[in-house]
Amino acid sequence: MDADPPSSPKAALPVPVSLLDRSRTREGEPAAAALQHTVDRARRAERLGLRRFWVAEHHAVPGIGSGSPPVLMAQIAAQTSRIRVGSGGVMLPNHSPIVVAEQARMLEALHPGRIDLGVGRSLGFTAPVRLALGVERYDRARFAADLAMLVDYLHDDGPVTAMPRGVESPPVLVLATGSGLALAARLGLPVVVGGPILHGDLGPLLDYRRDFRPRDGQTEPEVIISLDVMIADTTDRARELLLPEAWAMAESRATGAFPPLRPDPPERLTPKQQSVVEQQLQMAVHGTAQDVLFELGALVERTGASEVLASTSTYDLDALAEVDAALAALAP
Repeated sequence: MDADPPSSPKAALPVPVSLLDRSRTREGEPAAAALQHTVDRARRAERLGLRRFWVAEHHAVPGIGSGSPPVLMAQIAAQTSRIRVGSGGVMLPNHSPIVVAEQARMLEALHPGRIDLGVGRSLGFTAPVRLALGVERYDRARFAADLAMLVDYLHDDGPVTAMPRGVESPPVLVLATGSGLALAARLGLPVVVGGPILHGDLGPLLDYRRDFRPRDGQTEPEVIISLDVMIADTTDRARELLLPEAWAMAESRATGAFPPLRPDPPERLTPKQQSVVEQQLQMAVHGTAQDVLFELGALVERTGASEVLASTSTYDLDALAEVDAALAALAP
């Protein structure tokens, strides 16, 4: 459902706002319902005027319904008409570069000018998942080689032709840390950054901008910042909405299994788990619309970001709709 946002500030961010949705499963629902929730949310994001809607790749994780970004992207793009649809991201350890290139080209051919290809190098969540995927080790050198080959295929520079040929290359964006930033600079690719780098040493980002080598249509370095964002009428309410995700993270640290979102906390949180919960809350930008506008604006200025990619999630779907509307109200 669409919803009115919590009271919105009169000012706006200087950059566009987009959404990253991980198809979170919810306690009491079939896991497959998470996929329809994602598609519904993408349609709402388009009506709200958000710039992009990205989906993620996770395998054999009880709390996440999506294991195949291209399949979900195809459905979302078919159910929308204007919003950019992308992956946050396709994990290169799990796929041959030629397969990723052809999937991206197929999507671009079917939905011209609307597809983004975000890529990363994360391995499976646990050792059994990594074993099932057949990738237990994947070093920086392998990622660099696979990413360079993927870019070559998309620009018809590979040893074989990625089909269908004759379509525009969808932009490739790197979900980057320190080494990923250096690689993206060398290949002339935009980056998506999150986590501690947003609040810590900006050296790697400055190095990325300094060392960036223009390639094809990407003539300037570009940084998108990604983080959890939660908006409500009060800071306490925003914190409450963040808790289901924080509880899940704390539980995963203890059990090795990332669980579905739940409306109430586990029966008993150990001091260590409570510490994880607090860490998750501290990493998120949350509060009233005015508070969030101020914090995000400061991050944009500090990082020189061109866009905010919000990875907001909570158990209550109606509340999530309100948060999406509030985020859209912050956009220029």
